[in-house]
Amino acid sequence: MSLRFGLALLIMALSSTFTLNAHAQPEEPLKVAVRVNAPFVIEKNGDYQGLAVTLWKDVATQLERPYELHPVSLNNLLTGVEAGKYDIGIGALTITSQRESVIDFSQPFHNAGLAVAVPSNNTSTWWAVTKRFVSFEFLKVILVLSGVLFVAGALVWFFERKENPEEFSEQPINGLGSGFWWAAVTMTTVGYGDKSPRSLGGRAVSLIWMFTCVIIISSFTASIASSLTVSQFQSKVSSASDLPNARVATLGNSATAAWLEQQNIGYESFTDLNAALKKLNAGQLDAVVYDEPILRYSMRTNALNNIRLLPERVLPQDYGFVLPQGSELWEPLNRALLDTVQSAQWRSELQRYLGQ
Repeated sequence: MSLRFGLALLIMALSSTFTLNAHAQPEEPLKVAVRVNAPFVIEKNGDYQGLAVTLWKDVATQLERPYELHPVSLNNLLTGVEAGKYDIGIGALTITSQRESVIDFSQPFHNAGLAVAVPSNNTSTWWAVTKRFVSFEFLKVILVLSGVLFVAGALVWFFERKENPEEFSEQPINGLGSGFWWAAVTMTTVGYGDKSPRSLGGRAVSLIWMFTCVIIISSFTASIASSLTVSQFQSKVSSASDLPNARVATLGNSATAAWLEQQNIGYESFTDLNAALKKLNAGQLDAVVYDEPILRYSMRTNALNNIRLLPERVLPQDYGFVLPQGSELWEPLNRALLDTVQSAQWRSELQRYLGQ
């Protein structure tokens, strides 16, 4: 009996030792694929920063899991996570139904949208100004104004040709010319006084014309300003509807590229967004379409002053982390993610990288 009792105690002791050793073994680090794409993932001398990296570090702290970062391309990140090569993928990863069919997305951590960057065309030259003076819009305004002046002058001449022939000749050509001159002088408030109506009808026309001139001068000034300055800020692409007929660029194998293909819009594919923006800044492209926060960050950090973003957002987008389908990390990751994105610290990070 005592021998059996001793063997039982020995077995229990060995079992406890094995259990403690098993619990003492550290968990294997998570393999985290990162796609470098500022400002969400920024690589500096082998160190990774940015919005998505900061967010992941906070989430990993809550999960109490060690991890390893593996920089990869977008395509390798998606296929690697799908195949289970990586436990999670982080970066500016757009949530789409096509991707969701083969991988799982976390809760969205940032709402953005596709934007269109176009040349500012905010430089002006004497030649450009001269061309605007002979533009169709400007000439159209001049013709309309001349017609109104002729009508006003003809009415004054009609009443004045009998009672005031020395100033408004009874001869139609000379008289209408005098009437046109009087209408122009009155409208511009020059007031030479060389011609003034004397008849009751002429003075009635003059009174109406003086009040009408206030409206005409305001409208004419606005039209002149529009024809000379508005075109200064126009580019070949003023909205998304102009993209099919423009030289467009974006990053290849991106959600933006897929959207352009769906819209039957041809585009030049780039692997580096900064290269596309520099080509746009040099006037060699008409538009670059990509995620709005990434475009804005690249334009600001590279001092591309000849580029602006159209106010229209082409397509709303959500960013999330990606995991293999059925991953056990999905539930705890989402809880930690929601806690972090609702914090004041996260709002501060957004402002630091993206501005107000």
